[in-house]
Amino acid sequence: MSKICDSTAALVKPIIEANGMELVEVEYKKLYGTPTLIVYIDKEGGVSLDDCEKIHRLIDGPLDELDPTAGAAYNLNVSSPGLDRPLKLERDYMKNIGKSIDISLYEPIGGKKKFTCTLVSYDNDNIVANVDGEQITLNIKQIAVAKPTITF
Repeated sequence: MSKICDSTAALVKPIIEANGMELVEVEYKKLYGTPTLIVYIDKEGGVSLDDCEKIHRLIDGPLDELDPTAGAAYNLNVSSPGLDRPLKLERDYMKNIGKSIDISLYEPIGGKKKFTCTLVSYDNDNIVANVDGEQITLNIKQIAVAKPTITF
């Protein structure tokens, strides 16, 4: 994580937590050609537009004082992580144990690079997944993308 993201996360995390939500991630990137600081928040039951607006108002002033971009202009976005946000952090995997996830691998296993499975367990290096009734262990480094399965 960049210095901008680290300093922003340190500042906004207690504000977000004091309002019954959790900080998921901070990103700093160009969106449509404009530098953008994105603060992803979550809470049990999901995040509403009102939640995003509330946190935006609460962190805007403190971020102006912190000046994480050293005077460079940026847009501030506060957003939910979204239903299809890739699993990146330990907490993402832990929240999805027992749930269906879609996995894409860097290299195929048994001729398949993509599959849907149930996440059985996670540790810092590996996941155990149930694929069509068979448990397999995958090293995190083998996984290109893991996302919750979206069913309509």
